[in-house]
Amino acid sequence: MQSFQPPRRILMGPGPSDVSPRVLAALARPTIGHLDPQFQALMEEIKAALARLFNAPDHACVPLPAPGTAGMEAAIMNLLEPGDRAVIAVNGAFGGRMAEMAGRAGAEVVTVDHAWGEPVDPARVEEVLQAAPAKVLAFVHAETSTGARSDAAALCGLARRYGALSIVDCVTSLGGVAVDAAAWDADVIYSGTQKCLSAPPGLAPIALSKAAQAAIAGRKEKVRNWLCDFTLLMSYWGGEGGRTYHHTAPINALYGLHESLVALFEEGHQAVLVRHARMHEALAAGLEAMGLKFLVAEPHRLPQLNAVLVPEGVDEAAVRAAVLEKWDLEIGAGLGPLKGKVWRIGLMGASATPWHVRLCLTALGQALNAQGFAADAKAALAAAEARLP
Repeated sequence: MQSFQPPRRILMGPGPSDVSPRVLAALARPTIGHLDPQFQALMEEIKAALARLFNAPDHACVPLPAPGTAGMEAAIMNLLEPGDRAVIAVNGAFGGRMAEMAGRAGAEVVTVDHAWGEPVDPARVEEVLQAAPAKVLAFVHAETSTGARSDAAALCGLARRYGALSIVDCVTSLGGVAVDAAAWDADVIYSGTQKCLSAPPGLAPIALSKAAQAAIAGRKEKVRNWLCDFTLLMSYWGGEGGRTYHHTAPINALYGLHESLVALFEEGHQAVLVRHARMHEALAAGLEAMGLKFLVAEPHRLPQLNAVLVPEGVDEAAVRAAVLEKWDLEIGAGLGPLKGKVWRIGLMGASATPWHVRLCLTALGQALNAQGFAADAKAALAAAEARLP
């Protein structure tokens, strides 16, 4: 065996995003013990920063030692028991994954299915909640498979009105658009580090309300997932001086998360959200000048995840291969029914810069022209420049 030397890629797919040099440097700092007093102080800083980022001052906020999917599994497995009724809004791949997990928890799962690319319709969800009591309402705020954003405030309000606990998937939204646990009155929100936080994959920040914590404490049987059992996790993350061993924390990964949060608050949380919005406006203007169209209607588009329709006659996989080979640029393919029909272009965290926008438009224009599609890269760049700060 020899040391692995990864190629230098520019990550503009659905995740991971580019990791900044300062976060990579933080990952390389000396490893210390996970019960070391200095590391425990770092844990407290991470908890406080996550509470600030989620705007969840009354929630318990911790990073789970696994990718964003673990946040989904922890939320569902901690709240649901066999026989509970769970209403799951599905408008893409990750809403479907929520429904699959809820079924594995033994719940009676009722899905509210939508076309991929559409936001969740609160009126349709309300009809299902009116029909019978539900323990949980779960939905994806920012559907990574389509780039559609749903109205989290309205959906969490419905959950509260009908006596359900809300689970909100914010894997792609946290750090890219506003996430507000307090204003939404959300019960469980989870995310991942590899999207708009621009840390490496492997951690899942999660926030649980007091109502969610009470529901977990009142369970009739133990949580079916041991590693992500919130009661056990909090024996380790719960507070200074009272921690007991639960798992060996991914120490260096937590250094990286901490540094990414430091960088985010140095820039300013609101400034970060504005940056994502402006980069999206520039990219969208350039793509439209090139003759390309979006899957999602403008009012519901995520700035950080852009699903772009593949023009008729263009080989979408060949375009992705060309930009990777010639520009070291990664963009994403479609999932499920959108396979071969869209590209997913990410503008997340450290990948949401004017340089990334210009590079993407240039590389995509060249690859499309090679396919016989008349893409005017100069017009695209001019349209983008008019929107760039």
